[in-house]
Amino acid sequence: MATRQVLNELASAYEARAGERVAIESVGGVAAFRRVDEGEAFDIVVLASDAIDRLAASARVDAASRVRVARSGVAVAVASGAPRPSIDDEAAVREAVLAARSIGYSTGPSGVYLTRLFERWGIAEPIASRIVQAPPGVAVGTLIARGEVELGFQQMSEMIGVEGIDVLGMLPPGIQTLTIFEAAICANACEPQRARAFLAFIASSDADSAKVRNGMEPCQPA
Repeated sequence: MATRQVLNELASAYEARAGERVAIESVGGVAAFRRVDEGEAFDIVVLASDAIDRLAASARVDAASRVRVARSGVAVAVASGAPRPSIDDEAAVREAVLAARSIGYSTGPSGVYLTRLFERWGIAEPIASRIVQAPPGVAVGTLIARGEVELGFQQMSEMIGVEGIDVLGMLPPGIQTLTIFEAAICANACEPQRARAFLAFIASSDADSAKVRNGMEPCQPA
């Protein structure tokens, strides 16, 4: 889901440029991985690099076709108009988490990272009853806007454009994590050559501005 907005924009740009329509289906990363791993037919899959690693190892994608799409850091948000805790450094973020009535994160890479961060801080058990994990495919920002989460963490690309929230900013450098998203051609692709042309476009510098607009960063080829 983190790449949903940027892929939709890039698909539209590619259609205007090449006259080729690209249909994007965005689902939670766990579901996307499972569907490809079980052999469902797609031309391309876009996932965090570690998930692409696993699909390449099981020959569900063409490992030679892999391209880096973008990288994304984790942002922090609260409901619009709510008090804005400091997130200036690691200690401030830890204090904000301890003070929050409810803390939200996703089932994706950012959620896995935050689980480990809270364990490293030694606060996982005390805050366990206040953790709200967004269901696959549901943005943490949506839960914040509904009042179900007071303090939320997720990829910046998923926070952008969500009404009813205030994004406080990115996690500070000392505890920030960057997820690299990659694309690859599926082993059972119906249109591998057309897929390869689209991957070349989304990995090119022509796609950089769309990535920045959607809260992601371009990254160098692997």
